[in-house]
Parts: sequence; C-alpha cells; structure tokens
Amino acid sequence: MWLEKYVRINMKKALIYLLLFVLFSCQDDAGRVYERLEGLAFGTSFHISLDDQKKMIAEKDIDSLIHAFNRSLSTYMPNSDISKINRGDTNVIVDAYFKEVFSKSAKIFDETDGAFDPTIGILVNAWGFGPGPVLKKMEHETVDSLLLFVGFDQLELKGDRLIKQHPQTYLDFNANAKGFAVDVIGRHLESKGILNYLVEIGGEIRARGKNPKSEPWKVAIEKPNFDGTRSFQTIIALENEAIATSGNYRKYKIDSISGEKYAHTIDTRTGYPSKSNLLSASVIGNLDCADVDAYATAFMAMGFEKTKDFTEQHPELKVFLIYSDRDGELKTFKSNHLNLDNP
Repeated sequence: MWLEKYVRINMKKALIYLLLFVLFSCQDDAGRVYERLEGLAFGTSFHISLDDQKKMIAEKDIDSLIHAFNRSLSTYMPNSDISKINRGDTNVIVDAYFKEVFSKSAKIFDETDGAFDPTIGILVNAWGFGPGPVLKKMEHETVDSLLLFVGFDQLELKGDRLIKQHPQTYLDFNANAKGFAVDVIGRHLESKGILNYLVEIGGEIRARGKNPKSEPWKVAIEKPNFDGTRSFQTIIALENEAIATSGNYRKYKIDSISGEKYAHTIDTRTGYPSKSNLLSASVIGNLDCADVDAYATAFMAMGFEKTKDFTEQHPELKVFLIYSDRDGELKTFKSNHLNLDNP
C-alpha cells in the first residue's frame, strides 16, 4: 500500500518523485478505493489515480489513446504525421489531435510575441541545447540561414493539410505535447463519467474533482537545495486545474563577472542564445494542461520581469517562479491569487 500524500513537481524532463502521494493510496480511512494506472509513455512515465467505482477504465484504453497520439504527433516515430510533414510530405491528412495542438500553439505564439515557438528546434539543436545534431561553427551566416526556417506564423492549416512556407521548417510540439496528452486522457475519463481523477505524464498534471480523502488534489514544488538533499518549497492545491513546470535550476550557469545565475534560451528573433534569469516556471490554471505547458515554456524564454508583467495581464494564470536576482541569489515569486499550503 502506498502511503504518500503529495506529488513532487521537479523540472520538465526530470524524474518525477512520487513522494508523500496520497492519490495513489489503496484506500483512505473511510475505505474509499481509487484505481491506480501507471506505465511508460513519450519517453517518461505516466500515473493516473481515478474514482472508477464502475470499472469503466482499463489500462488498454490508455494505451490506445497514447498510440493514437503518437501516430499523430510523435517526432520520435518516423511514420507519424508530424514526422512525415517534417520530411516534406505535403499529402499528409492531419487529425483532430494535430489540429487542436496547432491551434493552441498559434494562440500562445501570438500572445507571447513568439516566445513560444514550436519551430525553434532547429536552432536549439544547432547551438547544442537540444537532442539533435550540433553545428560546430555557428557563424552569422549560419544562424541567419537557419533563422529563415523559424517562425510559427510561417505555417498554415488549410483544411486537413499543413502548408509550410519553407520545406526545411521543423515542427516539434514537444513543449506542449505531453500536456496535451494529459488532456486527451483526462477528457476520455470524463467521457466515461469519471469525475474525480488526476493524470500525470512526465510532471505535467491535470486534476479534476477530489482525491480519495474528498479533498483537492495536492502537488508539491521542490525547494532549490544545492547540498544534494530534497525537500518541498510549497504545496499547491488543484481545484479542477492543471499544472506544468519548465526549466531546471539545477543546471544553471554562472556569469563569471557578475555572479548572476542564468539559464540559456534561444531568442527566436535573433537566433542566438540569450540569458534568462528565470530558472523555473510553474504555471497553474483552470485551463487545459497543454496551455499551461506552453506558457511555462514561453516564460522561460521571456525571463522573470516579462513573465511577471505578462501574468499581471492574464489573471487566469497563476505562477510560482524561481529566479536569480542581480546578486545571484535565488528568489521565489508567486501570483497574488495563488494560495499556498506550506508544509
């Protein structure tokens, strides 16, 4: 029997520590039982806790959804729709998954003035910050030539086909795909009458209803310890909300002159790496997980000050930020309407 009470949300692509996690308890004190499903997906793990008294959901249902999702949007599958499009196939008929992620991405691309851009991958790889091939010499001519293929506004959906201005443009929804997969699974649960559930894939979470103790689902954000220990910074209760975290304060760089800590991001306007003093962005909202996932990615590129200003204009978003001040000290910031439950 699991005795945990909370989920720890570490940085994106990091290991998710399921510590103090009551949502996977076999039952609570009153004997109420929640089902637990878990497995592997998208190069990481998924965990689902749900109030399924009528046994409406089976693991094969989740596997089928993941398979259909991969067939549409996985850049790791050579025969997926998005992989074919990236190879220049103009005859691909995209499905509803692709269309919705594209629409969501276009909206947040516009709202963030391009800070969120699913076409930036070609430069991320070239500079050595991604999984793809690294270019040894990044001269001005090279950067400018690659930058020609970057820009989500250069893509257009016409009916069921994606039109690219440049065949070389590489499209990758990795920044919000896991969040959207969480939504796909959550919507499926709701379609079967499941009202109380939590779905987590690689740290991105969508929660609805209550946990086995009839309380809001609770997740924990990790405290930035540098002595090798792990502890919680704060606890967040999710009221029919989603949460996503981007960044990694454990892999920051230090300016040799100022001592300021920063993370590297690629400026989508110049094609060059830029420093960001925002080391971690957790975004919470009564939105789809794909949305908060994309905002978290955009905020890492925008930096602390711009993110703070942006969220003040978007009260539907709640944030918990870890950033470096001018003295190189790590600080935290939370939205005024984000209620924390510190342990």
